[in-house]
Amino acid sequence: MTLTAEATLTLEEIAVRFSPDGIPLAVRYDGSIWAVDPEAGAEHWFGHGSWRDGSDSAAADSEGLASVEYWRLQVRLNSDSALRTFHLQRNLSSPDWFLADITDAS
Repeated sequence: MTLTAEATLTLEEIAVRFSPDGIPLAVRYDGSIWAVDPEAGAEHWFGHGSWRDGSDSAAADSEGLASVEYWRLQVRLNSDSALRTFHLQRNLSSPDWFLADITDAS
């Protein structure tokens, strides 16, 4: 689901498992469990609109000013698989998470 500049943003609902302190541990997507790589730095922030349009610039601690929560995670299917980057987002008024983009990890 790598999106190009010409592609229309399509959000796909997913399930995310979090640690007790709110850190993503795994993502259920397309019938598989993708484990978050603990060695790769996960990015978390709050903002407005889509992460793709650059309007998501609110700081991670300013939830009161934002309407959308975002995570950028490095995930893999198993210890031998390549890392992928998942971009997740949810509207703060909803518990539902959506996958906005998948790219190869760099």
